[in-house]
Amino acid sequence: MLGLDIGTRFVKAVVLEKDGEHYKVQNFACEPITGNAFAEREIKDFDAVSNALRKIKLALKIKSKDVAVAVSGSSVISKIVFMDPDQTDYELESQIEIEADSLIPYPLEEVYLDFEELGVSKNHSAKVDVLLSAAHKDMVDSRITLLREMQLEPKVMDIESYALGNAITHFHSAEQTEPFVCLNIGATQLQVCVVKEGRVNYSKEHAFGFDTLINDLSLVHTLERQEAEQQLLNEELPATWRQDTYPVFLSNLQQQIARAMQLYISTSHAERPTKLHICGGGAALPGMANDLAAELAVEVDVFDPFADMEVSEKATNNDFAKYAPQLVVAAGLASRSFSTWHI
Repeated sequence: MLGLDIGTRFVKAVVLEKDGEHYKVQNFACEPITGNAFAEREIKDFDAVSNALRKIKLALKIKSKDVAVAVSGSSVISKIVFMDPDQTDYELESQIEIEADSLIPYPLEEVYLDFEELGVSKNHSAKVDVLLSAAHKDMVDSRITLLREMQLEPKVMDIESYALGNAITHFHSAEQTEPFVCLNIGATQLQVCVVKEGRVNYSKEHAFGFDTLINDLSLVHTLERQEAEQQLLNEELPATWRQDTYPVFLSNLQQQIARAMQLYISTSHAERPTKLHICGGGAALPGMANDLAAELAVEVDVFDPFADMEVSEKATNNDFAKYAPQLVVAAGLASRSFSTWHI
């Protein structure tokens, strides 16, 4: 399946193939979405997103129409519930609906529900942990409609923070005894995902992103927003931007990360992380990891899920290394091609 990450500013796509235990990046694409096509992660300008998707299809020239896509935002909810073991999916389903009624702040007829048994619970004896997920129907249906209009067939609708978790569990090769704390610095969201013992242990979205820097750059350098973004990506901005605009963004980002980590520690009763991994558009900025490490006084590195993968010549020729930090969620979605799911 094509891993398709529909962000608020870019649509990113990754095609992976697997041979035994080895993965290969067959191709990728990254296309900007013009204007302000989203409000609170909901699509408002369908034409703008359609145009970006059309360009993705043209760039990839793939025959397969199956895609894995994801949703995120305040109307997407995930919770761990505790259930009796050895139940069939049908038995779990009827109980889940009872649980969901009290856990989800929307009428059940307005949401899509799903669940996945995760294994024996460590917190409740003689129970199993079951991940309950819910998303508002409008958010899911709008993406399905959009994709089908493009002659693409959505096979998996994931949650972005869990797609990020998939990228970590599938493609992070080093032995991990400590929790793996990953921060996805997107255009409008800072997503925190913590993976421990091969499972997403904690996830949270914070309303702060790369757009703050773009908006400041357009004001300071009197540029159109899109032009400021393009000049930043192509490293064509006046050299002074590192002195006049970047420090403010870095300071705000550091404060947001510090708050996010404080929330993670207090919620999970976890120890303070000694190492952070970053990805997303913010991580693609040269020197970001070092600058954050200095500000936060912890080790910070850029998470590269493709480090141990073979990359096709086609992808390499299209500047794959430059875009890699932004493709982590898309890679996590593409990994769903190689694991089973139930309907």
